[in-house]
Amino acid sequence: MSQKNIRLEVMQAIEPQVDGFMDSFLIKPEDIWQPTDFLPDSESDGFLEAVKELRGEAKELGYDFWVTMVADTITEEALPTYESWLMDVEGIDQHGPNKTNGWSKWVRAWTAEENRHGDVLNKYLYLSGRVNMREIEITTQHLISDGFDIGTDRDPYKNFVYTSFQELATNISHKRVGQMAKKKGNVLLGKMCTIIAGDEMRHHLAYREFVKTIFGEDPSGMMLAFADMMKKKIVMPAHFLRESGGTIGTAFENFSNCAQRLGVYTAQDYVEILRKLNAYWELDNVRSLSDEAEKARDYLIKLPARLERISERMKFPEDDYKFKWVDANGMV
Repeated sequence: MSQKNIRLEVMQAIEPQVDGFMDSFLIKPEDIWQPTDFLPDSESDGFLEAVKELRGEAKELGYDFWVTMVADTITEEALPTYESWLMDVEGIDQHGPNKTNGWSKWVRAWTAEENRHGDVLNKYLYLSGRVNMREIEITTQHLISDGFDIGTDRDPYKNFVYTSFQELATNISHKRVGQMAKKKGNVLLGKMCTIIAGDEMRHHLAYREFVKTIFGEDPSGMMLAFADMMKKKIVMPAHFLRESGGTIGTAFENFSNCAQRLGVYTAQDYVEILRKLNAYWELDNVRSLSDEAEKARDYLIKLPARLERISERMKFPEDDYKFKWVDANGMV
């Protein structure tokens, strides 16, 4: 049987469990937080005063902070790309006779939850008066227009490895940005970023559960897919980030250097995420592997130590690139 057919059969076998995954890892729109829970109420007579207070608190946050906030926001705003990519994955059917397929229901519900992140962050940036919104909007449009290639093709196994990894990475980034805001006395923004990080953690827990379930159905196929993704390296969803007039990827490289220096998301974090995934999926205990999959397991188990040695030797440019999104001269 072809690899493609095996994956489709596994996705169909697991599909009846998706409703349970949605109950466990997603929250109904009526029950979950919404952006207006954090932002000034535009219907209130005190709206302008609340905006003034928000802008005052925002002045305490420096240039590097705003660069990080902007990049996180733009990453969240590119949801059309992420949803269209996932909807094209093998086994996620929104068109055929099984158009109520649990997997497509999951992708839509996941997208709906994620959509709130870009919504609240974008509105906060707009109200803060600390960034160039037009430049941010141009970058967002470029990112959606440019799309991305995360090296997964239509393979559900590889896509779920990617989302397991990436959701935890965004959890770390949002959590640390929230900690930075709180340290500067901005309690509202700190809480906002922290609760976004909580959403990302729930989503990470779901996707890693998908992978664990697939290991039970097709251990060799899943092990080989995991190893293939780690050999390619997990790229972040905004890896094509660019500013107005720039070329694809240049802004992301500069932002990554900034995030590394700030400690928002580092090479060591990458290693730790891999360690956590290896441990949760209990690679040592996976049985019935093919010879090729056994080699893949050996590679994955040894990889964190190898990457850690590499990360210790990595150097990042110290010169500060000036982004168009934020006026460094106007920062405190």
